[in-house]
Amino acid sequence: MSGYCSIAPGHPVHGHYHDHEYGFPQREERELFERLVLEINQAGLSWETILRKRVNFQQAYDRFDVDTVAAYGDADIARLMGDAGIIRNRLKILAAIHNAQVIQVLRRSHGSFAQWLDAQHPLDKPAWVKLFKKTFRFTGGEITGEFLMSLGYLPGAHHAQCPVFKRIAKLKPAWMQSK
Repeated sequence: MSGYCSIAPGHPVHGHYHDHEYGFPQREERELFERLVLEINQAGLSWETILRKRVNFQQAYDRFDVDTVAAYGDADIARLMGDAGIIRNRLKILAAIHNAQVIQVLRRSHGSFAQWLDAQHPLDKPAWVKLFKKTFRFTGGEITGEFLMSLGYLPGAHHAQCPVFKRIAKLKPAWMQSK
């Protein structure tokens, strides 16, 4: 199912992400927010470009601390727009700030971003996309699908013959569970 499994293992940029992150369930808010911001920034670009800039993104977005990013103002937007180490797209930057503010609201209503995701599960991809478009900014079908697949809410991150698939299956990601 995933062509990523045929190119990523052993690759100097993709290897670690494929083997240790992609498709693995994640609960930590910073990790979830980072993944959302990275997926949004990948739109129109290669995932390799994003992975190469990942450390820069972590530094530029205050290690993806939701409360810090949610409070970004004009000076922070200008700083990000001037940072050659990240993707300098104003709409993507504004989406990251807005989405951090949304996560704060979800935290208050559900306890955490992860608990909000859990409360929606199980949904099929079209229903997830509809929900994300209503809830967040810059989250179309591909971005939403990859975000959820990368966190184990949707299947397809790894093909069944990939050794990583077996490791993930032991963790019982959300897509393997029924509500």
